[in-house]
Amino acid sequence: MKTVSLFSGIGGLDLGFEQAGYDVIWANDWDKFAVQTYRANFEVPITLCDINAIGMGAIPDHGVLLGGFPCQPFSMMGSERGFEDARGTLFFKIAEIIHAKLAAGKQPRAVILENVRSLRTHNRGRTFAVISGILERDLGYKMYSMVLNSADYGVPQTRNRTFIVCFANHQAVFHPPGAVTLERRLPDLLETNVPEKYFLSARILPTILSNGTGGYCAKSEIDLPVARPLCATMAKMHRACQDNYVTQNGRIRRLTPRECARLQGFDDAFKIPVSDAQAYKQFGNAVTVNVAKAVALEVKNTLQALGEWQ
Repeated sequence: MKTVSLFSGIGGLDLGFEQAGYDVIWANDWDKFAVQTYRANFEVPITLCDINAIGMGAIPDHGVLLGGFPCQPFSMMGSERGFEDARGTLFFKIAEIIHAKLAAGKQPRAVILENVRSLRTHNRGRTFAVISGILERDLGYKMYSMVLNSADYGVPQTRNRTFIVCFANHQAVFHPPGAVTLERRLPDLLETNVPEKYFLSARILPTILSNGTGGYCAKSEIDLPVARPLCATMAKMHRACQDNYVTQNGRIRRLTPRECARLQGFDDAFKIPVSDAQAYKQFGNAVTVNVAKAVALEVKNTLQALGEWQ
């Protein structure tokens, strides 16, 4: 099934769909470092450009549309400005692309969107109501939505994300992917012989292990069996109540980029051609590959049942 990917990042969503048998034919992202990583790992042509600058004719016809659209406007870690933030309006660009294909008689058979968990409750549900109204009423899709946790799909990371799955055929019956037993824990993913730069100095250790001050206070824990959610700002080294730290050889250290990749379902063949700071950002923003594949397989099952898989 020909698939187009918007806001592709480093391709976590794309990789999961490729593993499920989809043919990703075109991708786009505006971050040059994310595109650098994508190009190092995929043969898919990816366009480095603001999606708003891309004409409708440049996007090839496709059966499935993927979009992990920017989450900062809806995230509890951000300002939660939603559609007031310019990035929030990028959902409307997705709708514009679908509408153009619909007008040309080339409507995608399925649309899969990913965002933060709080998208469903942002602004007392009004934001999500706008999104669902556009997809269902204006674009004619049958829509399903669900929150999926990476820890339920074989990855030891607590990471809840909203997935929106839409079908042009209203006869579609979609079942969210079932959870699997978590067989690996964070210690199982750790590297050995880790460079000195990842270990915490005696000077910074008290700050990292503190429980916070002022308006923010939370229990700092390290060596968790299931990691906290990876975030895009890991390079800044937050307190242990926000980021993940482990003990190795009697010393405390941060996670390495490769360990972050593993926690997002990327195998060790996945190349990391960028700096540590960029890698932390990229894996913190990525869609967990295992979850993407689980969703992709269920979408495939639905399309096959409809006779629309090709």
